[in-house]
Amino acid sequence: MIRIRKAKDRGHFNFGWLDTYHTFSFGDYYDPSFMGFRSLRVINEDSVHAGRGFPTHSHRDMEIITYILEGALEHRDSMGNGSVIRPGNVQRMTAGTGVSHSEANPSSENAVHLLQIWIMPKQTGLKPGYEEKFFGHEKQAGMRLIASPDGRDDSVTVHQDVKVYAAVLDVGKEVNHELAPIRHAWIQVAHGAIVLNGENLDQGDGAAISGESALVIDARERAEILLFDLE
Repeated sequence: MIRIRKAKDRGHFNFGWLDTYHTFSFGDYYDPSFMGFRSLRVINEDSVHAGRGFPTHSHRDMEIITYILEGALEHRDSMGNGSVIRPGNVQRMTAGTGVSHSEANPSSENAVHLLQIWIMPKQTGLKPGYEEKFFGHEKQAGMRLIASPDGRDDSVTVHQDVKVYAAVLDVGKEVNHELAPIRHAWIQVAHGAIVLNGENLDQGDGAAISGESALVIDARERAEILLFDLE
């Protein structure tokens, strides 16, 4: 079964400095039909204006992945980490017992476009942690593993039974993904347009997948996608 979450049906707020779309219930946006999917709790698509950002705030008991689509984002946290992440970077932060951080667009001219992803951890009370890795042209070769519970294939490590893949597909390119009988998947279209098992998905669309053994993804336009293989 494939359940499509259309981009236009997401929660949307424009605060001037921040234009944000919420795939699942988040903050002031509440939709009881979309509280998350399996351990996947948040997919926010954010555009942050030049010179603006999120002031210092705190999280706990969540695995947070930041995936940059365009521009740059400056990160600082209470663990002493500080960096500027750009397209190709994948940042993972384990909030655990509690962490504070800020995120800002360091550009004076251009917006930063990103996906903010939250995954519920297997257990609470973990030690806070931080990891950042770069995935460049590998995503154009097929489904590149970018996050996993054991850090395999040089992916970032998340404390949950989830594998996250990214791919950049040229028009007409097809990729396949096999799902084990007890596994589920979520696909998020970051850019472009695809066909998923005969269903059309456009930029910003997502799809919840259960009871499917094989996923066939074709690019209708040059596309960038994320695939979450979930328990």
